[in-house]
Amino acid sequence: MASAEIRRLGPGDVPLMRRLNEVFGAAFDEPDTFGSQPPGDPYLEGLLGKDGVFALVALVADDVVGGLVAYELQKFEQARSEIYIYDLAVAESYRRQGIATALIERLRGIAAGRGAWVIYVQADYGDDPAIALYEKLGVREDVMHFDIPVGKER
Repeated sequence: MASAEIRRLGPGDVPLMRRLNEVFGAAFDEPDTFGSQPPGDPYLEGLLGKDGVFALVALVADDVVGGLVAYELQKFEQARSEIYIYDLAVAESYRRQGIATALIERLRGIAAGRGAWVIYVQADYGDDPAIALYEKLGVREDVMHFDIPVGKER
C-alpha cells in the first residue's frame, strides 16, 4: 500500500493543480479536456484561494498520484451547506490502495469543520470501482443528471 500524503492546495500550488489535472485527464480518458486549453496561473490561483473550493492531492514521493476537487454549496432552505465532489481520480498504478478513501476522509474532516450537512458525489453507470467505493462510504440515491446548454441572459 502506498503511503500518500493528502494535502489541500492553496493559491501557491498551481504546479500541483496542473499535475492533478494531468491525473484527471488520464484517469477519465479525457486528456484534451484537462490539458488542451489550460487556464492561466491567475485563474487557478483565484480558484485555489476560494474558501468554498477544495482541491486535495495525494502525494507519493512528491508525485501527484490522485486527488479530488469539491465545491461547497450554500443552501437556501436551511442555514447549511453541502459539499459536492466534482472530480476524483487516482492514477492507475496507485488504485486499490486506499488513496481515494483517504482523500474522501480528509474532505469529511474539512466538511465537518465547516459545519456542512452532507458530502455528495455522482458516479456513472458501469464505473463499478467508483460505485463500490461510494457505497462503502455512503448511501446510494438513484437520480437523473441533465446538461442544459447556456443561453442568453434576459
